[in-house]
Amino acid sequence: MNEVKVELPSGIEYPVIIGNGAMDRLPSLIPSGAHRAAIVTQAKIGITVEPEIEHKVFEIGDGEEAKSLTTVGELCSAFASWGLTRADVIIGVGGGVVTDVAGFAAATYHRGVAVIHVATTLLAQIDAAVGGKTGVNLPEGKNLMGSFWQPSGVICDLDTLDTLPERELRSGLGELAKYHFLTGDPLIQMELEDRISRAVEIKAEIVVQDEKEQGKRALLNYGHTLGHAIENIGNYEIKHGEAVAIGLIYAAELAHTLDRIDHERVLEHRHIVESYGLPTVLPATMGSEDLLFAMTRDKKAVDGFTFVLDGPNGLEVVKGIEESLIKETLNKVR
Repeated sequence: MNEVKVELPSGIEYPVIIGNGAMDRLPSLIPSGAHRAAIVTQAKIGITVEPEIEHKVFEIGDGEEAKSLTTVGELCSAFASWGLTRADVIIGVGGGVVTDVAGFAAATYHRGVAVIHVATTLLAQIDAAVGGKTGVNLPEGKNLMGSFWQPSGVICDLDTLDTLPERELRSGLGELAKYHFLTGDPLIQMELEDRISRAVEIKAEIVVQDEKEQGKRALLNYGHTLGHAIENIGNYEIKHGEAVAIGLIYAAELAHTLDRIDHERVLEHRHIVESYGLPTVLPATMGSEDLLFAMTRDKKAVDGFTFVLDGPNGLEVVKGIEESLIKETLNKVR
């Protein structure tokens, strides 16, 4: 069993507990004054948790469609009808959709209620559940509404991965792939528990330096500018990690086009992504104009097209890239 401590300059701190049987630690994370726990999950998750206080299960829909203001509003109304108070706790049990929705509901219900995430997918364990980002989608793009709301704790029970569908596991590997390029750690050589723990450590180190994504935390979006556009245009039929994998290859090709990295570094990106069995090319049905438009809606696009790109000094945020280069490079992932 591994435990990573997230300790923010604001004084907020919480553990991320990683390992087989980590679910047994849930009662120890319940805030001392909480009398009720609202458990937010999905029917397909099928995982029962025992917080050892009065609790009730609130189910949301499946898929990215559930990440909506409507879902959050319905949840909060149900919380109020049940009598959940500001002193109580919300527990999100599931993958990234659940942790995003449960976290956003916790941030807004009574202007802030404690939340604990029980991450049941690889993607949630290494990314979505850690760091306090919450959010929902709008028709115009992914995660365009949300807040920063740190959890009281995160549980990453590896037993939950045993029943995870293969495609969901691969999706998590797409998110894991980006960590190879954040620090250069040889993650691919590690056992799964150590890989998850190291990914959480890397994310925690960055979040501690930049909780509200005013600088370095944006590097965690490596591969996500095109990735989110792919998800949005594809009506979220393409998994997040699959889209990010293509986004990583694209970002490497764009960095090469801009003479920031050499061809060998591009091949290294391709090797990592391919070794995880992830896609490296765009769906044939996606047009360049649609992708360009979707990328202008990206949260990072404050000064024209903005990407996290590799370079001689590692990953950096690069702003104001010419549209013609963006479009030209799309042909390298077709």
